Amino acid sequence: MNTNLLALNDVRKDYTLGETTVHAVRGISLNVRPGEFVSIVGPSGCGKTTLLNMIGCIDRPTHGTVVFDSEDVGTLSDARAAELRLSHIGFIFQSFNLVPVLNLRENIELPMMLACVKPNRRREVSEHLVEAVGLSRFTSHKPSELSGGQRQRVAIARALVNSPRLVIADEPTANLDSKTGNEILEVMRRLNEEESVTFIFSTHDQKIIRYASRIVHLADGVIESEERP
Repeated sequence: MNTNLLALNDVRKDYTLGETTVHAVRGISLNVRPGEFVSIVGPSGCGKTTLLNMIGCIDRPTHGTVVFDSEDVGTLSDARAAELRLSHIGFIFQSFNLVPVLNLRENIELPMMLACVKPNRRREVSEHLVEAVGLSRFTSHKPSELSGGQRQRVAIARALVNSPRLVIADEPTANLDSKTGNEILEVMRRLNEEESVTFIFSTHDQKIIRYASRIVHLADGVIESEERP
C-alpha cells in the first residue's frame, strides 16, 4: 500500500532560452507522507520554485514522474490539473496575491466560490479559518488596510478553504520582517498539527528551518542533503 501523498522520481526540468538550455531541476527523487511539514531550503536560483511548481501541478517535468495522491501529474489533462489545484492543493505566495477590491472574508471565500460551494457553507468555513489565523476583528478590512503579516495570514486561510491535501508555500516570509515571519511559520505549523494538512514550504532563510519536521537542502537543482531537526 502506498503511504506517500507525494512521490517524485528522478524529476528534471529544462528550459530553453534562445540557444541555451537551462537545467533548473537536475534529477530529484523525494517522498512526502501525509501530515509532514517539509522545508525546502536553498539559495536563490537553486530550483526551489521550479520544483514547487511541478509539485503543485502548475508545470510538468521534462523527465521523471511527479505522483500526487496516486496521480501522475505529467500525464494529466489541463482540466484535471486545474481541478487538482482547486480542490486538493492550496498555495501561499510571498507577494500574498490578494484581490484588492475584496475584503478579508471575501478573499478567503474566493476559492470556494470558484468551486461552487453554497454561501452558508462558505461563511461557516471562512469564520472557522478567520478565527484560526487570529483575524476575527478584521473581516471587513481590505488588503490595503492590513499589515504584511495580516495579509499573509489571510493568504494562509484562503489556501485552506477547500480542505486541501497539500499546501505549498513559496518563500512565505520573504516580504516580512523576521519577527512577523516567525509568527507566520508558527501559524502554519499550528494549522499543520490541528488540521492535519501537509505543508511544503521553500525558503532561503536558515533561521526559520527549525519550524520544519524535515529539511531538504537544494543546491544547483539537486538534493544536497536531508535532515530532521
